[in-house]
Amino acid sequence: MATINKFEDIEAWQKARELAKRVYTATRGSDFARDFGLRDQIQRASVSIVSNIAEGFDRDGNAEFVQFLSHAKGSTGEVKAQLYLALDLQYITLKEFEDLFTLATEAGRMIAGLMNYLRNSELKGNKFKTRN
Repeated sequence: MATINKFEDIEAWQKARELAKRVYTATRGSDFARDFGLRDQIQRASVSIVSNIAEGFDRDGNAEFVQFLSHAKGSTGEVKAQLYLALDLQYITLKEFEDLFTLATEAGRMIAGLMNYLRNSELKGNKFKTRN
């Protein structure tokens, strides 16, 4: 895996950013927009994915990064569960559901892959490097 110098370079973060943008677009629809509880919850969950990847990366330690990635991965599951509710309530179409569900699944897989890489890496993060 190539060295990543900023969280914006992380493909899982990029995928999560796209998911959050698309969730916000989908929740602008009239019925969805009026369901404040579900709308706010799915928006917060999608933002949580992006935010936890960024925050974990900036902690500079692999163990902490993995912990934050775990929270991000959990939020992908939360988004997927809420997408089912949005579909059941006919706030989104089947096509919108499938597209968003696929994005959330891809983000979750990418996060899991990064977690596995970090767990098996001999590097422990920037804060563990010897300073001159």
